[in-house]
Amino acid sequence: MNPIQVLHQIAPEIKAIIEQRYAVLRAIYYKGPIGRRALAQELHSPERLIRNELEFLSELGYVIKSSSGVTLSLGGERILPLLWEYIRQMRGLSDLEQELTCRLNLKAVIVVPGNSDQDPLVKQDLAKTAVRYLRNCLKDGDILAVSGGTTLAEVAKSCGLDGHKRRVIVVPARGGLGEDVELQANTIAAKLAQGLGGSYRLLHAPDNVEPQLVDTILQEPSIREVVSLCRRAHVLLHGIGTAEEMAKRRGLHDEYVMQLIVRGAVGEAFGYYFNEQGEVVYSTASVGIRMEDLAKIPLIIGVGGGKSKAWALLSVIRLGYCDVCITDEGAARKVIQILKSKEEM
Repeated sequence: MNPIQVLHQIAPEIKAIIEQRYAVLRAIYYKGPIGRRALAQELHSPERLIRNELEFLSELGYVIKSSSGVTLSLGGERILPLLWEYIRQMRGLSDLEQELTCRLNLKAVIVVPGNSDQDPLVKQDLAKTAVRYLRNCLKDGDILAVSGGTTLAEVAKSCGLDGHKRRVIVVPARGGLGEDVELQANTIAAKLAQGLGGSYRLLHAPDNVEPQLVDTILQEPSIREVVSLCRRAHVLLHGIGTAEEMAKRRGLHDEYVMQLIVRGAVGEAFGYYFNEQGEVVYSTASVGIRMEDLAKIPLIIGVGGGKSKAWALLSVIRLGYCDVCITDEGAARKVIQILKSKEEM
């Protein structure tokens, strides 16, 4: 039994107290300066409880109160990552990571506390974790290919300069979705490059094209150059979405969405739709990374969280082209539950 487990046995009430104060500090970190009432609404907690917690944290010097709201002090910013690691240990997330790494035959699984289906701030924790992992694995001269989507947009938003420039080239893995520009791979590639201190190339091509037009589009020199870089990527960072969600985002007609459901599609990544076994049941013609390119990429990182994405995560991982999975506790525990239930059948 480790010291944390001993502490919880002798003082079980401490778990709830630490979880509550961690939640308060974390919300202030992401939302500050924030008023007391807004903070209570954010945490779905009584305002009186939040007032008491803020008084306590202010006396310890972890938060600063002002007319514009509450912010973290330097002490608060320093203790937050320590609390994050404590929460991980308290919930046994290291053991969960090891179990998933073994069961899914991956190089690594990283699990952040919480469930992004219930707590939007967990997606920001996912993003910060993905940025930290990228900074550790990228080397000068590397090519980083990135997909689009809400999770990757959050990753790009979280990637600020850290004082160490990396001479990398960031490229979009596919053309644009024709949706919100902030979610397109081009925008994400540019923001990540700026945050990493590298350079980027843009892919001025649509995401969904008629199959017979792909070769014609690739005749354009500027497009061909970016696609060539993309297919020589050293690292691919992509989001993982549910099949139905991504089909609607890509503007597929209802009849195609129904076909996906009938075919058993549960997950999507880089334009391919997968069933529970990781088999491709549908794909959209696009300019960018193809399935055959994945085997040549040394490191593929999939990012996605939320209990609702557990089947999607499993389907993409089972394809065999994912090395590292960054997810949240909600998805991770559901994946374990799915795997164990199949073993018992």
